[in-house]
Amino acid sequence: MNRYLTIHIPETSAPAPVSHFLRTQAGLTKKQISQAKFRPGGVQKNGQQCRVTETAYPGDQITVCLETDDVDSAQLESAPAPQFLPELEILYEDQDILAVNKPAGIVTHPSGSHYSDSLSNQVAAYFRSKGESTKVRSIGRLDKETSGILLFARNQTAAARLQKQRESGISEKTYLAAVSGSMPEDTDGAFHRITTPLAPDPKNRLKMVISPDGSLPGSKPAETLYSVLKSTAPDSRISASLVMLRLKTGRTHQIRVHMASLGHPLLGDSMYHLSDTANLFSRAALHAWKLKFQPPFPNGETTSSPLSSMPCTENAKKEISLEAPLPEDFKKFYETIF
Repeated sequence: MNRYLTIHIPETSAPAPVSHFLRTQAGLTKKQISQAKFRPGGVQKNGQQCRVTETAYPGDQITVCLETDDVDSAQLESAPAPQFLPELEILYEDQDILAVNKPAGIVTHPSGSHYSDSLSNQVAAYFRSKGESTKVRSIGRLDKETSGILLFARNQTAAARLQKQRESGISEKTYLAAVSGSMPEDTDGAFHRITTPLAPDPKNRLKMVISPDGSLPGSKPAETLYSVLKSTAPDSRISASLVMLRLKTGRTHQIRVHMASLGHPLLGDSMYHLSDTANLFSRAALHAWKLKFQPPFPNGETTSSPLSSMPCTENAKKEISLEAPLPEDFKKFYETIF
């Protein structure tokens, strides 16, 4: 289905070019406006095709085509047979976004030997099964071993806005990690801050290392917030803690390296925790647990067709909050340890 955004020019606005309102009210970039002009329906004022240089007046209605139904992720092969991938678990879906609960052990994007068995392939196959052509655009990614919430945008403008929310901190993702060692519990909900820069490991291109003074080649600032939810007693048979984390930057393996730098590496993390003998996890124990973000079009009015006679309704959602259920290994860890 073609995706259109419709905006109304407020009565208090001064007359201005259509492009001005597409930038200020719809939040479109110059490039996005230029691309929209060549799509079916393109840019319209009061139901008639118009130039973006044309003047719009208070009370006018402007409609712009964000994406057409012939846009598809053709480069992604159909998802493999069900016996190779678990059924897609959808946490939220509307005409602009799709949020899924990613299982551990699946890559986000096709790469290397995982070309046709990625989550992006599975999402593309899901839309095709519904007869919908949608280009798959993930907002961020999760490592292969990480489970939890992953967000996809269904059109270019939604992707740009969600990515901007992510970079500006408006979008907030909360992780859970099971780590080695007994840490003091934060009963007051306080968060601690780790700000040690990270850099590629000079000895292993697949790993990251801390760069305390930022002098290692490729060093980048990295900031992680953490709060200890539960911890075993110091004399327990297995010493472990359950930690809640939020990222202020998004570096490769950031949580894994930062927690290891504190002496509390993630359980099951064979890359950064070679001495783990508890065998509670068969993967790095990290789960993208919660996600809060704003709808990409919180103030705009939307319709599926620029000629639709159905009344437009404003998106009343000001914030979307999602939670991914705990995977079985986290449930077993909690029940066994605490």
